[in-house]
Amino acid sequence: MTSLRLVPLLHSLLILQVQCLQPVRRQQDPSQSVHWSAWYTRGLLEVMAVLVNQGETGGTGEMLFQERREKRVTEETQVLCLIHSCVSETGVRGITGDRGDPGVKGERGQPGECAVAPKSAFSAKLSEGRTLPSTVGDVVRFDKIVLNEQGDYNTETGRFTCKVPGVYYFAVHATVYRSSLQFDLMKNAHAVASYFQFYGNWPKPASLSGGSLLHLIPGDQVWVQMALSEYNGFYSSSKTDSTFTGFLVYSDWKNSAVFA
Repeated sequence: MTSLRLVPLLHSLLILQVQCLQPVRRQQDPSQSVHWSAWYTRGLLEVMAVLVNQGETGGTGEMLFQERREKRVTEETQVLCLIHSCVSETGVRGITGDRGDPGVKGERGQPGECAVAPKSAFSAKLSEGRTLPSTVGDVVRFDKIVLNEQGDYNTETGRFTCKVPGVYYFAVHATVYRSSLQFDLMKNAHAVASYFQFYGNWPKPASLSGGSLLHLIPGDQVWVQMALSEYNGFYSSSKTDSTFTGFLVYSDWKNSAVFA
């Protein structure tokens, strides 16, 4: 008797399963269809178990039959409504919410190490009344220091010695008086630039200036050298100077946290 009463309910549930799961199967993600199918089957079995357990356990008569039938119809309707609401199509995506408040500001980090730029610079000049070399190849020693904080220039030898690899600029300014002047800018015994100024027995001094960019590595030396013995008109007085200057333009050192 109980099995016959379950036939209409099972029929209705099977029809509902086919109708409700069709839109789910049409979705792009196949896993959703599997999910709803498993959920629906589990719900169907639970409903059947409830109805079976609520089968007739005793008593007869038309009134008892009618009451149980009405109770069964009510339970069936509730279950169908619940299943239908769960397997219906997904609604429209909601509006994105407002952006949240910014978080609390973090603690200040530890101070880092500041890179110290490499330095190399000097400037020296001839002392007043200094006797200059007259032999070709002699070094002109600019003996009065103007600036030499790194000690790269030696007044005793008149030579600059490189410690920091990179590009340097060297400049020579000469006051020419009493004689013509020719000198060379030397790098490791090789002349990299030559300069000449003619002097024609003028009543006032003339001037000669020149400069050059050189790439140096540690140990390289740069100096000023006489080119011709008869052209040695370097001059210096309280009113005019002859100077030798050099400084680092940029270093070859890279990826170093702190430079020496």
